[in-house]
Amino acid sequence: MYYDGGCPVCSREIAFYRTRPGTHGFTWVNVNGCDGAALGPDLTHEKAISRMHVRLADGRLVSGAAAFAAMWRQMPGFRWLGCLLAVPPFGLFAEIGYRGFLLVRKLWRR
Repeated sequence: MYYDGGCPVCSREIAFYRTRPGTHGFTWVNVNGCDGAALGPDLTHEKAISRMHVRLADGRLVSGAAAFAAMWRQMPGFRWLGCLLAVPPFGLFAEIGYRGFLLVRKLWRR
């Protein structure tokens, strides 16, 4: 899980998720101040800071609403939400909402 630790809203949300069941096997990477090796070969710092990313077990990288869906599918109590985003048009609506959040997130970044 790659997240923007410079965003207070993002940091609080990730802190909440880190305590939830099902996330014990996740690696949480605050992209602020981490080196390129922590990001992997196909994720630049600029790309990582621009939106949330998740590296799946098979190495694929997903971002935005798809990253949240991937995370939620691993968490009891949130699985239904992750599965719902796989059903059109819910994933599209979630991505549109996430992009709207990204516009206001710029105001909160430290």
